[in-house]
Amino acid sequence: MKNIQTKPLSKKLLFIMATAIAATGANLYYNQPLIPSMGKSLGLREGVLGVIPSASQIGYAVAIVFISPLGDVMNRKLVIRNLSIILVIALMGVYLAPNLGILVAATFVVGLGANITQQLLPLGTSLATPENKGKVVATLMTGLASGILLSRTLSGFIAEHFGWRAVFLSAAIIATIIGVVLHIVLPSNQPAAKLKYTKLLVSMFTLVKTKPLLREAAFVGALWFAAFNALWATIAIHVMGKPFSFSVQQVGLIGFVGAAGIFGAKIAGKWVDKIGARKVMAISLAVVLLSFVVMALGQNNIVVLCIGIILLDLGVFGSQIPNQVRVFSIDVNAQSRTNAVYMLFYYIGASLGSAFGVSVISKFGWPGLTIFGFSLAAIALIFHLTRKTKKQTKDLKVSLSFK
Repeated sequence: MKNIQTKPLSKKLLFIMATAIAATGANLYYNQPLIPSMGKSLGLREGVLGVIPSASQIGYAVAIVFISPLGDVMNRKLVIRNLSIILVIALMGVYLAPNLGILVAATFVVGLGANITQQLLPLGTSLATPENKGKVVATLMTGLASGILLSRTLSGFIAEHFGWRAVFLSAAIIATIIGVVLHIVLPSNQPAAKLKYTKLLVSMFTLVKTKPLLREAAFVGALWFAAFNALWATIAIHVMGKPFSFSVQQVGLIGFVGAAGIFGAKIAGKWVDKIGARKVMAISLAVVLLSFVVMALGQNNIVVLCIGIILLDLGVFGSQIPNQVRVFSIDVNAQSRTNAVYMLFYYIGASLGSAFGVSVISKFGWPGLTIFGFSLAAIALIFHLTRKTKKQTKDLKVSLSFK
C-alpha cells in the first residue's frame, strides 16, 4: 500500500520545502564561528567550549533514531508542526541562556527540532515520480547544502554587528515563519505502516540486516561526511594561524567558497537520472580525493586552498544526491526509517570526523589532516567500486516497481 497524498509536488511546494530545509538545517551550524564569543560572554573556560557545537549534533543524531521513524506511521505534517514549536522554543532558550548548562541543554533541543529536515526529505521523495526523483532529491539536498554552507557566514555577519545572541533570536523568528508556512502548504498523508513505536524502532535494525544496499550507502556516506567535517572542523584553526591570520568573520566568509556544494548537488541530480547513481557517485568520490591533494598543495596559498575546498564540496554533495536516491528507493513504505538509518551513520561519521580531525591537525598539522581526509575518501571509493551489486540492483528494481 502506498502513502496517500492530498497534493502533488508542485514547483512552488518543492521550492518552499527546499527553503525550509535550508533554514532548519542552518540551525545546527550557526554556533560554530560563535564559540569564542559565547565563551567570553558567559565567562567559560576554553576547554569546555567544545560541548556547545557537539550538543546540537548529538541532539540531531538522537532525533534521527527516535523521531525520524515517526514519519512512517504518523501524519508527517503534524510531526513537522510539533517539531517547529520545539525548535522555536529551543532557539529562544539559546538566545536567553544565562549559563553553560542551559545553553548546552537548549542547543541539544535545537538538534532535536532540526529533525524537520529529515521529515521533509522523505515527504518530498514520496511525492515525486520515478522520472524526476533525482531532480527532487537534488533540489531538497541543495536546500540542505545551502543551509549548511552559508550558516557560518550568516551567523558571523550578524554576530559581528549585533552580538551572538541576535543570531539565535533571528533564527527563532525565521523558524516561526517557516513553521507557519509549512503547516499551511504541506499535504497530509495516510501512512501505510501500522506499527507500534517499539516495533517501529526495532524494524530499523531489521532494515539494516536485510538491505545490503542500505548498509553500503550508510557506510560510504559516513566515510565521506567524516572527511568533509574533518576539514570544516579544522579550517578555522588552520587559517587563523600563520601565514593567514584570519579573523572570525573572515573565517565565516570561507562558507561562500563552500557554497560550490550547491552546484554539485544540482549537477548530480541531473546526471543521476541519465547515467545512474553508482557512476555519479564514483565520479564525485574521485573529486573528493582530488580535493585533498589540492588542499595539501595549497597549505600556504589561500587561492589553491579555496580551490580544494570548492572541489571537496562539489564532490561531497555530488555523492550525496545519488546515494540518497538509492536509499529512498529501497522500500517505499519505510522511507523515513531507511533515511533515519542512513543519516544516523552519516552524522556519526560527521562527529567522529570532526573529533579525529581536530586531534590529527593538533599533532600532525595541515599535512596530516589532508592525508586523513584523503584516506577516508579513498576507502569510500574503493568500497563503492568493489561491492557486489547484483543483489543490490535487484532490490532497487523491486523497490522502484512499487512506484
